Amino acid sequence: MNKIKIVLAIAALAIGAMGANAQRIALPFSEVYSPLIPPSVNICGQTVHLDRTDMYERFDRELTAITYTHGTTLLILKRANRYFPEMAPILRANGVPQDLLYLAVVESSLNPRALSPASAAGFWQFIPATAREYGLEVNDEVDERYNLEKATAAACRYLKSSYNRFGDWPSVMAAYNGGNARVSRELERQDADTSLDLYLTEETSRYPYRIMAMKTLMENPQAYGYHLADNQLYQPRRYRTVEVSGPVDDWAAWAIANGTTYLTLREENPWIRDRKLTNRNRKTYTVKIPTGESMSRSRAGSTTYNDAWTDR
Repeated sequence: MNKIKIVLAIAALAIGAMGANAQRIALPFSEVYSPLIPPSVNICGQTVHLDRTDMYERFDRELTAITYTHGTTLLILKRANRYFPEMAPILRANGVPQDLLYLAVVESSLNPRALSPASAAGFWQFIPATAREYGLEVNDEVDERYNLEKATAAACRYLKSSYNRFGDWPSVMAAYNGGNARVSRELERQDADTSLDLYLTEETSRYPYRIMAMKTLMENPQAYGYHLADNQLYQPRRYRTVEVSGPVDDWAAWAIANGTTYLTLREENPWIRDRKLTNRNRKTYTVKIPTGESMSRSRAGSTTYNDAWTDR
């Protein structure tokens, strides 16, 4: 019997012996609190009221899960400080609400190498066919689903097209998960105006609430027990760029010739998928090489994208 089982057994015996007059006994568990659920949430300029029982419980499920997935949620907050400054201006330039940043968070946890079992890749988790439809190159040597700027711009085009179809952002979110055709069909069949009123598969039904819950926590992480210092957030990279308009026989040799390492090249340019680049069409690719200062914690400095993310 391990130590925890022994402690629990002793505690149980003690409580039983004390009967109705049992006092609270310290057990080897952390205190657990159910997160407070707001009466409504605002997402993409729309107010979603949570008084309806099913909506309250759906939101509660997602916020509870995100709150107590400690490791992943901490990493999301740290990563957001690096990637939101690159992503937010692209959404703004394309007329897409900033709240759709949280869709990317839910899709990928802001993991630059995110790849699903269904072969959806990158921050926005495009499948190959959809990525190509929206102008991204996907092959064995180049996969622009992993190019943050290009993939975010493609996601903006996709999301705007979807909004033109539905006129309702929660429906856009559900369709991002379940498909535009399916959500359109169910809106018609069920005579509804929003996906929040639809009977859908569990995963698709949960999806808009997951995004709303992620936004709720990330706007006020301290309220859910998350405490970070500014210097614990991952800092944005600063780069110099090199344009490549021809073939590359060996990316490792190219990296060394351009003052970096193959490791850094691949980490900072995850769209590179092979050791070489054939590039028969002489397409121009922009390769990012981080500055030495931005790769050094002692010299990079500290910027915080959202003051709410850290304790002041």
